[in-house]
Amino acid sequence: MDYLTKIKTWARGLTEVGVSLLALGIVLEILFMGQPIPFWPNINIIGNVQTIVAGFSSQGLVGLVALWVLYHIFTKK
Repeated sequence: MDYLTKIKTWARGLTEVGVSLLALGIVLEILFMGQPIPFWPNINIIGNVQTIVAGFSSQGLVGLVALWVLYHIFTKK
């Protein structure tokens, strides 16, 4: 049982790092206004997020349920 707790803690930590990097990328894209960022890979984070949200919204009720489930997974501690 101790292994499951360690794996859960490790997964939560990785998720938090991923969300932090995502937020940093969005802020950097806004600050640099499309200019290349020397230390950041050439990834269009805002465009990718817009595509994901558009995919959820095009699915109607199923997309809303999926967003609700993801929200509750990330906010549950």
